[in-house]
Amino acid sequence: MPVSPAAAADNGPTIATAPRYRVHRTTFADPLVQPLLQELQYEYSTRYPGRSGSDGGSRELRRYPAEQFEPPHGQLLLLLEAGEPVAGGAYRRFDRSTAELKRIWTHSEHRRRGLARAVVAELEQAAVAAGYQQVYLTTGPRQPEARALYLAAGYTALFDLAADPESIGRLPFAKSLTGAGPLTAADFPPLARIDFGPVPGGS
Repeated sequence: MPVSPAAAADNGPTIATAPRYRVHRTTFADPLVQPLLQELQYEYSTRYPGRSGSDGGSRELRRYPAEQFEPPHGQLLLLLEAGEPVAGGAYRRFDRSTAELKRIWTHSEHRRRGLARAVVAELEQAAVAAGYQQVYLTTGPRQPEARALYLAAGYTALFDLAADPESIGRLPFAKSLTGAGPLTAADFPPLARIDFGPVPGGS
């Protein structure tokens, strides 16, 4: 598939399924990131109102310092169409060999177009280029769309898929970036440091 001029101009990896979109690497200070932050805050607050309180979405978005999502250890990117953000996401350093995906987002007017899958693929490529060997993430128990996305993208659920998600809390997933077989919780020692209690969202 040919590379779009817009994608080439941004010096980022191209997206095979959506060549008209431009990959824009940026920071949380960029005004273009505001739709991502606003919609994620609304999503977290409405899906987890009993757990997070009225400002729970805001607290979740402040959980990590913005600089953790900047090079050399992190990355934030947006997919732009006609200069406007339609999807985005980020990763941060989890440990020396592991990137943690966070803030995966698709604009409410652009869903069901494969954009979140494209964002995940772009973040994986960026993580490989940064030297990471595997990717880890969590999503919330009330986000079945996210759960389906990560399973479809080749992530291994590090929890019992047959269990009630509400009984688990954060739902952890992992994926090897080196071509190794599926990861399991036993292959992933950093999980021992994580409290998978109730939280207002996840990725």
